[in-house]
Amino acid sequence: MTNEQEISRRLFMIKSCAGLGALWLAENLTEIVAAQEYAHQLMQSGSPAAFQVFNSDQAADDEALAEQILPTDETPGAKEARVVYFIDRAMATFAASDRAAFLEGLAKLDKRAKKRAGKTKRFAQLTPDQQTRLLKEIEKDSFFDLARTMTILGMFSNPEYGGNHDQIGWKLIGFEDQFHFKSPYGFYDTGYQPK
Repeated sequence: MTNEQEISRRLFMIKSCAGLGALWLAENLTEIVAAQEYAHQLMQSGSPAAFQVFNSDQAADDEALAEQILPTDETPGAKEARVVYFIDRAMATFAASDRAAFLEGLAKLDKRAKKRAGKTKRFAQLTPDQQTRLLKEIEKDSFFDLARTMTILGMFSNPEYGGNHDQIGWKLIGFEDQFHFKSPYGFYDTGYQPK
């Protein structure tokens, strides 16, 4: 495979994000804002992070799934960004309507893993190669699409909302966390003098 044929992680993320529609965001804006406010208050309280929807097995499977979508390589991935906490909070708040489908998808993934590797093995306990092969079988399913969307959102959301720990996602794409921007904003402002 030549360098031109290889798809970089950044290009993959950009193409994946292109699938996120503004319509979905507009339809869920109220719930998203409420979830963000809830997560912000939880983070400010200093309480240790706890799962609201996932049990420990589901959390482990979801974390392994997210790690396959945005793996750790020369840069941190979904595991280091703690995307699983964002997804859990999303399923408890703005994406609650997707909760049953998501949990069912995790259960089916677990069932496939047990069928393939033995009754005592969960998806999270498979080797990375086994996980990849299993996910290739379901990559066209709506569950995988939902998991990919939530993983990407968790990787690049405001860290106060449960994911993007230590601004890992923002650092990956070169986003600077500035809520105050100084002029000039662009080359077209170079001659502007404030009054």
